[in-house]
Amino acid sequence: MAAIITRLRTTATFLRSNPLNRRLYGSAAQLQYEYDDSEYESSSEMEDSLGSVSGRGVQWVVMGDHRQVFAHKLSKLLNVPSISMGTLVRQELNPRSDIYKKIASAVNEGKLVPEEVIFGLLSKRLEEGFYRGETGFILSGIPRTPLQAEILDQVADIDLVLNFKCTEECLQKHHVARYQDILSVRNSMNKPLEDYYKKQKKLLNFSVAGAPGETWQGLLATLHLQHMNALSSSQKLSV
Repeated sequence: MAAIITRLRTTATFLRSNPLNRRLYGSAAQLQYEYDDSEYESSSEMEDSLGSVSGRGVQWVVMGDHRQVFAHKLSKLLNVPSISMGTLVRQELNPRSDIYKKIASAVNEGKLVPEEVIFGLLSKRLEEGFYRGETGFILSGIPRTPLQAEILDQVADIDLVLNFKCTEECLQKHHVARYQDILSVRNSMNKPLEDYYKKQKKLLNFSVAGAPGETWQGLLATLHLQHMNALSSSQKLSV
């Protein structure tokens, strides 16, 4: 694990010191509020935290329900790669992979893939991205535990952790059976990680309640990114 941490720290140094003139649409550490259908609050400090800063792209973590959908959309909007830990792991699920046995053993036993494997794969992906000119990311599927969050903190400057939560009404609408049990299990599993990032004032809970388009527009409003979405749409129309 020590070797993996050293390698990740080297990659993190690349990401932090890259002289390329990139735009940072977020160090959003000051975002400390929740968004839902009935309540919305903002402040000048929150808007400033999402301002443009020269240096690198955003380094965000997304977790919770429907995270992959929004990770993909945000990565396109913010021009940073969407890195899915699940995808990185699945790419190694073939007998020719050097770490196949470690991953397969954990999956077959219903356990989390060992940290040294997870962070080894992440290290490799970040290094490859750096040499392609990437300076940020939208990360999903990791961290899953406070321990993984602590390791990630040693090697990356996470700006914001977006926690998507499907509401009870949303689950009912999609006819999900035993939705109350699902909510209870999810909340108990996620609470330690949520508490970890809440202490750092990096956690933003976002309620997924409406249709996908409505939810996306609400997310843009929460992050003060409507102007970027409008610009992206106009560019597509002009092509």
